[in-house]
Amino acid sequence: MSTTEFLNTDPFDAARAAADYIAEETGIDAHDVALVLGSGWGDAAELIGETTATLSADEVPGFSSPSVVGHVGTIRSVLTKEGKRALVLGARTHYYEGKGVRAVVHGVRTAAAAGCKTLVLTNGCGGLNEDWTPGTPVLISDHINLTATSPLEGATFVDLTDLYSARIRGLAREIDPSLDEGIYAQFTGPHYETPAEVQYAKRIGANLVGMSTALEAIAGRHAGMEVFGISLVTNLAAGISPVPLSHEEVLEAGHAAGPRISKLLAEIIAKL
Repeated sequence: MSTTEFLNTDPFDAARAAADYIAEETGIDAHDVALVLGSGWGDAAELIGETTATLSADEVPGFSSPSVVGHVGTIRSVLTKEGKRALVLGARTHYYEGKGVRAVVHGVRTAAAAGCKTLVLTNGCGGLNEDWTPGTPVLISDHINLTATSPLEGATFVDLTDLYSARIRGLAREIDPSLDEGIYAQFTGPHYETPAEVQYAKRIGANLVGMSTALEAIAGRHAGMEVFGISLVTNLAAGISPVPLSHEEVLEAGHAAGPRISKLLAEIIAKL
């Protein structure tokens, strides 16, 4: 499906077409849980269970290869040790890529159409709390959408009061009681935030900043999924960090924390 065809297709029909393709190619009629793996989280798929099928994202209707270094361009079907089916979406589209908000949440809507009842969103982000050193995982308890857009179209009203599952956050803390919670602010990117923007985010209640997750979470709630979000603090945010920000720093922090956070996420998935 070309970009033009995708933009002119009802987004839910496009998701159904992608889900049908995944079912045919993987031989799995329905999946239980979907994972969107952001920077630093890619190795988690290896620990969740046995990968029984791997698809190249650019072959699945509406998907494309990731444009960000550190993201994996595949969609996997994984059989967990508990007998559930996980759909691991390594190909994330960011809003700053200019493909439109429909493309950003296409993976989430495809997961819902594929039967997923739970959505796990991960990301690498900037931290505003100086106690959260690079490599610290933080549970997302709420978000602030600073993209000035929504994945919902028309008179579609969805309650976001308890968007991020308290139940799953509780399961995560059973595994690691030291886990903190934070409020994630999604900026559009691709530039990093200025120190003034970081202070603005802090004053309105955020302590995590990044360029993903919020729009996907909204689409997940609209689709009826239970949403769980967890961030990896890869750097202190601009104005808090004593050094300039770089994508290399994000990748390095993700690589260093990879084994620990992958094990954590796999243990959380096992409890769902």
